[in-house]
Amino acid sequence: MYRYETYQVLPAIPEPLSFLETLGRNIWWCWQKDAIELFRRINPRLWRESRRNPLAFLTMVSQERLEELARDHSFLAHQKRVKDRFEKRVLLPLDRSKGPYGTENVIGYFSMEFGIHESLPLYAGGLGMLAGDHLKAASNLTLPLLGMGLLYRKAYFKQILDQEGWQQEQYPETDLYHLPIEKVVDDTGNDIIISIPGPTGDIQTMVWKLDVGRIPLYLLDTNLPENPAEIREITSRLYAGEHSVRLAQEVVLGIGGMRVLEAMGKCPHVCHLNEGHAAFAAIERLAQIMTAYSVDLKTAFEIVPRTTVFTTHTPVAAGHDEFPVDLVKPYLVGYEKIFGIGVDEIISWGQPSGAGPYAPMSMVVLALRLSQFCNGVSELHGKVARRMWTHIWPRRPENETPISHITNGVHLPSYISLELSQLFEQYIGPEWYLQQRTEENANRIDEIYDEELWRAHEMCRLRLIRNCREMMVQQYGRRNATLAIMEDIASVLDPDALTIAFARRFATYKRAHLLFDDPARLEAILNNEKFPVQFIVSGKAHPRDNEGKAIIKRIIDFARNSALRHRIIFLEDYDPHIARHLVQGSDVWLNTPRRPLEACGTSGMKAAINGGLNVSTLDGWWCEGYSETLGWKIGNGEEYSDMAYQDAMESQALYNILENEVIPCFYNRKNAGVSPKWLRMMKESMKMAFKQFNSHRMLREYEHRFYFPASKNFRNLLKDNAEKAKQMVFQRNRLDGLWSGIRVSRPTRHASGPFRVGQMIPVTVVVRLGELKPEEVDVELYNGKQKSLESILSGENLTMAVQENMGNGEYLYAGTITCNAAGRYGFTARILPRGDEWVKYTPELLTWSE
Repeated sequence: MYRYETYQVLPAIPEPLSFLETLGRNIWWCWQKDAIELFRRINPRLWRESRRNPLAFLTMVSQERLEELARDHSFLAHQKRVKDRFEKRVLLPLDRSKGPYGTENVIGYFSMEFGIHESLPLYAGGLGMLAGDHLKAASNLTLPLLGMGLLYRKAYFKQILDQEGWQQEQYPETDLYHLPIEKVVDDTGNDIIISIPGPTGDIQTMVWKLDVGRIPLYLLDTNLPENPAEIREITSRLYAGEHSVRLAQEVVLGIGGMRVLEAMGKCPHVCHLNEGHAAFAAIERLAQIMTAYSVDLKTAFEIVPRTTVFTTHTPVAAGHDEFPVDLVKPYLVGYEKIFGIGVDEIISWGQPSGAGPYAPMSMVVLALRLSQFCNGVSELHGKVARRMWTHIWPRRPENETPISHITNGVHLPSYISLELSQLFEQYIGPEWYLQQRTEENANRIDEIYDEELWRAHEMCRLRLIRNCREMMVQQYGRRNATLAIMEDIASVLDPDALTIAFARRFATYKRAHLLFDDPARLEAILNNEKFPVQFIVSGKAHPRDNEGKAIIKRIIDFARNSALRHRIIFLEDYDPHIARHLVQGSDVWLNTPRRPLEACGTSGMKAAINGGLNVSTLDGWWCEGYSETLGWKIGNGEEYSDMAYQDAMESQALYNILENEVIPCFYNRKNAGVSPKWLRMMKESMKMAFKQFNSHRMLREYEHRFYFPASKNFRNLLKDNAEKAKQMVFQRNRLDGLWSGIRVSRPTRHASGPFRVGQMIPVTVVVRLGELKPEEVDVELYNGKQKSLESILSGENLTMAVQENMGNGEYLYAGTITCNAAGRYGFTARILPRGDEWVKYTPELLTWSE
């Protein structure tokens, strides 16, 4: 085989249009409606054929058309409008000298996938879409953040259904010349290439940069000629099936990502690990802190966790990566010399306590042990995560497991329809999504005329139907359908019918089958000529999930019924482009996960901002978003041990809601031909998404709760040659050495019951601190309603004070319990170290009353 030298020929863009190339090389355009329209108006047909990829698109436009546009005053005026906004929002320099981060600070955001736009195949599902929204919102809010990920040469997979309706996968090669990326070089102009020791030799890794507005996203790539074939394949495909390749990807992301930042002269003050995939970054960061600041491992261990954020997205144990010890060792053995400890001890950071030296290394356990700021992605998921990982802090009650929650939000301008965006600009103001007075702005949605809102939504539904028909013709054409079927397919769906969408990954816990569990009842809904209803279904099953593929086939078989073909369709190859049309044009967004297995889910938020009404089980974000004024709930948040019974109950509940509530509400039309109640619910749904579930709110919450304090920790711990961190090491050594001598007697209650609401109960306890001083510890009463004789439900901590020094290291502490509500209560006493959250939650440093 010959090896060819490659080169690319770019279009000769006339000078008046030169900004088009600049715009196309920054993905900022993809959430700017005016910028999207600027490209589209050049040639709408080619824009669609290029899959809305500006760089590919410009190579398809004829030179004659470009010359014509260079003389088109209307087009040039449009371009200037976009350029002015681009320069203001992306290029205008910022003065960070007076901000909370300073000029040198940067937040490193590590993620295995980024879903920014369908032209960038760096995503698989919700985790990636959330990461993409994180970067977009950071750009809007001008945060000093950078992204770190992998450059995949092949997309996650392209879904094609065969003649039988069985999912097949294709992995098309990505054309790098059509991606808005550039190689990262050093000061001398040479490519930055870093090396990572691996089991079969060094892994050479280069880095590319993608601009997401103001935010740089760095993408690591092992497809270098100097690497052997198996190493070049590491970044070939997202979520490789082989354990060894998956491990190598996570090593490249974490260790490689930190080494790339070091090579570029960047030292992130805060690292945010988006899922456990990036946990190796914390290990490399320990080494870099030790080298850069001349501190030992124990000192670095006081710094890195206090400046690390970890977000877990997966409430299913099987979704968390674990790797056999023998696979991990070759990647970590090089740290033995740096850390001064054995590789087995390093691996133990990712093993549950007491699991033994051969237990798999868990990426989540590693991340939890090296991060002070840990969170789930919805209120319910926070509770689930605390229950899942409470064993890492075995001496603490479950509700005190240090995993909080920050509910996800979506980047509103990326998903809102053109029609609604224009209405928002009219009623809320230009660049409405940047406004900080969200409560006031959200309420202005009520000012939109009902007729305007309904007309805008009908335009979106019509566009959705048109695109569905085009996609269905393409699908059936690939299967060589007959001419009669092709003509029939070209007229599927009714632009005026109630349109319900179900689109998501076909993981079994999402229960796509629920709608189809009573086929006769569903057929009756679909065949109702008086109140027509139609369903659009889309989504991919994991390549190895045959159960999920079987559900897709079942839906395809059902939809093949000639009497139903016009009322229910399945769209192949679900991607962000299809998702945008669905969330913008559907009337109802259906979601049926098995509670509590949906960590958050964000597609319903995207539908809500477009006026879609959610029908969902009470799981993930819907537990916080649901109100009877803006959508419907399936069930009441029950959790069942018998899954078959749960499915039967909730399937019937779904049919009942559709038949008795959703359909009558939609078709309860008045004089203007619209349902007043439906329109009220649409506005409430939009307001709810605007206020509660936007990515700006989410990022501000990360900033104030995590990024600000973590950044402050970094500066304080490292100033004066890391003096404060060294003091913390001294104190921790003292606590570790003396804690075993602590004893807590049973607390004494100095009042007799029963008690009435409002009464006070004085309590004392004798504690033995040994050589420790009272100012080094906190003695607490732990009080709450009793769940059983041995457990308390949602206890509260009441700090006690020293009442008497009894000598020989013993002290009498006193405190008071206030009876605030009636019920059966219990209390005990405990001691924990005084200090910040990282010290207080040290698993071994907690002693309860005897």
